[in-house]
Amino acid sequence: MKSIILILYFAVLIGIGLYCRKHATDVDGFVLGGRSVGPWLTAFAYGTSYFSAVVFVGYAGQFGWRYGIAATWAGIGNALIGSLMAWFILGRRTRIMSQHLDSATMPQFFGKRFGSSALKIGASIIIFIFMIPYTASLYNGLSRLFGMAFDIDYSVCVMVMAVLTAIYVIAGGYMATAINDFIQGIIMLIGISAVIAAVLESKGGFMASLDGLARITDETVTTTPGIFASFFGPDPLNLLFVVILTSLGTWGLPQMVQKFYAIKNEQAIQKGTIISTMFAFVVAGGCYFLGGFGRLFSDQIDIKANGFDSIIPTMLSGLSDAMIALIVILVLSASMSTLSSLVIASSSTLTIDLIKDNLIKNMSDAKQVFLMRILIVVFIAISAVLALIQYKSSVNFIAQLMGISWGAMAGSFLAPFMYSLYSKKVTTAACWVCFIFSSVLMTANMLIRPAFPVIMQSPINAGAIAMLAGLIIVPIVSAFTSKPDKMLVEHAFAAYDRTAVVPQSIALGRKD
Repeated sequence: MKSIILILYFAVLIGIGLYCRKHATDVDGFVLGGRSVGPWLTAFAYGTSYFSAVVFVGYAGQFGWRYGIAATWAGIGNALIGSLMAWFILGRRTRIMSQHLDSATMPQFFGKRFGSSALKIGASIIIFIFMIPYTASLYNGLSRLFGMAFDIDYSVCVMVMAVLTAIYVIAGGYMATAINDFIQGIIMLIGISAVIAAVLESKGGFMASLDGLARITDETVTTTPGIFASFFGPDPLNLLFVVILTSLGTWGLPQMVQKFYAIKNEQAIQKGTIISTMFAFVVAGGCYFLGGFGRLFSDQIDIKANGFDSIIPTMLSGLSDAMIALIVILVLSASMSTLSSLVIASSSTLTIDLIKDNLIKNMSDAKQVFLMRILIVVFIAISAVLALIQYKSSVNFIAQLMGISWGAMAGSFLAPFMYSLYSKKVTTAACWVCFIFSSVLMTANMLIRPAFPVIMQSPINAGAIAMLAGLIIVPIVSAFTSKPDKMLVEHAFAAYDRTAVVPQSIALGRKD
């Protein structure tokens, strides 16, 4: 039964990819779906790219174990900061200016916004370096779940996921990804709700589970009774850094921001904001809420021997076959949707921003799309190989590099991108300082971590600090460096001056 469900699921994904081939004939269609993607598809694409198996298996288990039920704050932050505020602050302006500048990628946006091909190449290199290991991390967590459900070797799981994702992304591009993300998002919404209900029921229901959690003590963490069932948990400061990294980070990640490039129009942003926020509340809030009860299963879990990734699979191991099949599809959906988003972002960046004009002159749309398809195969293959190397050989440096990739990319791009949408005073030098500061900080955190202050030895804390520092660096450096070219800036901001015809109800501020 489980195998039949999986086969049907895979068939649907591939069928959609083949159906969407007509939307992927040129660069705009392949990378952005012709900028005609509606609010529902865009919101679900945003949410499913946001939450992968890393969140469900890794983060939910790890932070739930450390902070108890207070880990739910990470999910709330993801919904309010990572979704609601991101859409509200970035969405409409990103859609308008990126179309006005005819930019399909984040590096291309920087290049045209500041008139600097060097800045475009610099942003591309950062993405190229830190995106691949992040892509490899998506396979993490699948090994234990597939072993539990099907007794399938992890290598087979990685190859199946890689091949299927490659087929539908190569065939249908962004539109195929968006439609499949919608289906995968529905599965994630149903799956996480069902899993929470089943796990809590196995421990006597919500109140009994909460009471059991309140009775657990861990003297290596704290002697305060009931701390794991409390509002802020045993370590609110480090929990705050988790919330900042996992929530604010979406504002600067290329694969997330690119969703705003593709949405149909500015009015669709309003619906997309609400849909995306509700999706995040259920999926992210649900994942961290579930992980908060991990210590109820401490008699079955050996963290020292098996690590934090064993927590969620152990919590799920006693459920019915039907529920386990749903969970496997849930985790596959979360991972494949994020993987497809990342490889499109990586291949389009490498093609449009590095190879085109720099290495190969006068590339036609057809040649660019062909090259992107080739690079998608390359990126997926590299990420699969890295995942297998890490699993077979326990190579730690890959895992460390995965951990810093989010902080490096978001720290580099968040502040320059956001300020560029709102301020005419941002300078090229400010962008460079932010790029270099965050990339060097996160790389150093990996290589010489013991030399850092205690609070910054965690890649999560260092990444959060990199993002916050960028918000200070950009305006300060901009104030003391050469002003941007006035005509270039006025051209970019002319996007907001054009006349837009809207229904009278919108002009009056009504929603009816």
